Amino acid sequence: MSETTYDTEIPAYLRPPRTLVMGVLNVTPNSFSDGGRWFDTDAAIAHGQSMLSSGADLIDVGGESTAPGNDAVSVAEEIDRVAPVISALAGQGALISCDTMHAETARAAWKAGAKIINDVSGGMVDSEMFSVVAEIMGENPEVSYLCQHWRGHLKDANRLAVYENPHLEVWQELRERLEVMRERGDIDLRRVIIDPGLGFSKQGDQDWDVLANLDTYLGRGFPVLVGPSRKRFLADYETHTVERHARDDVTASLAFFCALKGAWAVRVHQVEPVVVGIRALEKLKEFHEPRTVL
Repeated sequence: MSETTYDTEIPAYLRPPRTLVMGVLNVTPNSFSDGGRWFDTDAAIAHGQSMLSSGADLIDVGGESTAPGNDAVSVAEEIDRVAPVISALAGQGALISCDTMHAETARAAWKAGAKIINDVSGGMVDSEMFSVVAEIMGENPEVSYLCQHWRGHLKDANRLAVYENPHLEVWQELRERLEVMRERGDIDLRRVIIDPGLGFSKQGDQDWDVLANLDTYLGRGFPVLVGPSRKRFLADYETHTVERHARDDVTASLAFFCALKGAWAVRVHQVEPVVVGIRALEKLKEFHEPRTVL
């Protein structure tokens, strides 16, 4: 199959000098991790600004919780939740991603100023998603699409989490979604980011297997986002503190691992310790020399 030639340049944010830190901003009343603390629009905007001040490179704004047991919200409600937050933060110069599985929300988010469409379903929930992605990519050369591995909603996680070789099967299924986009011919694959989807259709050791084998995804020519933050598979590594979520310490450690491996970005709730860790990693690189044999 011949490759399509595109006239546009790849956005600079897809070619960063180091791993980026994506701050999670849930504009929902029922998030599994923050219990709706940022559901109010003003509170959400203030929290986004706080994460940016702490060093976040971009903010991922979502208006629908994908946690098990939560009901779906209408597209109109989702748009009402995220659009004003995206508009306010993008208007201040922030790079914004919108976490949505719905094509109309993706279009509204782009119009509000989002540059990245973060679709945890990889285009499997809304059959119009790829068409809208192609449309907005054609309108704006700065727009990219984040395609996550997905087998179904988290309510079906136990039934769907069946693998013989998790990291390889996840890549094979991601590749199928990429091939669908390639065959369409109207989506610029240079502006597609992939995410192995920790915690989605996976359990326990399956997540660890995917994470430990990031090279499976990193060598494929696509920027790789990894989102370990506060996921269920980290429950055995909780640290009980008043100030932080119980899984933030192990999240920061794994985010550092992802940065060390060369991930494009890590998606986290607690920004500051991850930013500090990546800064330290960049400092180490200044002094690293290739191994020499004496």
